[in-house]
Amino acid sequence: MGALGVGIGWRPEIDLTVERLPGIGFVEVIAENIRPGGLPESLRVLRGRGVPVIPHGVGLGIGGAEPPDPARLAHLGACARALEAPLVSEHLAFVRAGGMEAGHLLPVPRTRAALSVVVENVRRAQDALAVPLALENVAALFGWPEDEMTDAQFLGELVEATGVKLLIDVANLYTNQVNLGLEAVAALDGLPLSELAYVHVAGGHSHHGLWHDTHTARVPGEVLDILSELCARVDPPGVLLEWDGDYPSDAVFEAELGRIRGAMTRA
Repeated sequence: MGALGVGIGWRPEIDLTVERLPGIGFVEVIAENIRPGGLPESLRVLRGRGVPVIPHGVGLGIGGAEPPDPARLAHLGACARALEAPLVSEHLAFVRAGGMEAGHLLPVPRTRAALSVVVENVRRAQDALAVPLALENVAALFGWPEDEMTDAQFLGELVEATGVKLLIDVANLYTNQVNLGLEAVAALDGLPLSELAYVHVAGGHSHHGLWHDTHTARVPGEVLDILSELCARVDPPGVLLEWDGDYPSDAVFEAELGRIRGAMTRA
């Protein structure tokens, strides 16, 4: 198992649960939800135990046409310093345009023109951050008609041009498989897994034939199967469970982390 081990997304609603769970290798915190100068006591407790805490941004919009906002980059950097984080993660997505907020992590058009813009945005972000940046693949409800590359090809060229690390969300790969017919295992075979920073795993719900990656349910076996496929190809530095609502008991969390470890071992 990699250096980070198996972790869980820290949320204020489950702060004491996260502190109690055995074998937590690392945690991740939504960067927009904390103030670097006034960290929650629970995060200070975890850091005091030597548990790495990774700031995970949701609002940078590094896939947009406009350069990343210097204030948002400064906040991410300040979070990393306050938490002594080994890296920072964000999404390969755009979230705003023309001053309007989308409210969603939207997929980037996978074109040469878009790639050149994203390469420049990533370089700006890397210059502003003192720690490595990892970008996450998103779950898409649609694809752009002018796409020239697969998600894996786009990410591969982005990694080659910038050296950015990858945060692979296997639940998002499953979502795209169900909703868009994009084969998850084929995506794994195309991704530059040597640059993997860590992995996300989460549960969701099926509704009228679409999979909704809600982070509010146990991880389906199909997602764990994709995790096993990933682990058969590379030893991930870390695997993290995301859960964002309808929080269950400590026992359920512990069981889910055990299922994740089992899927990793199966590989």
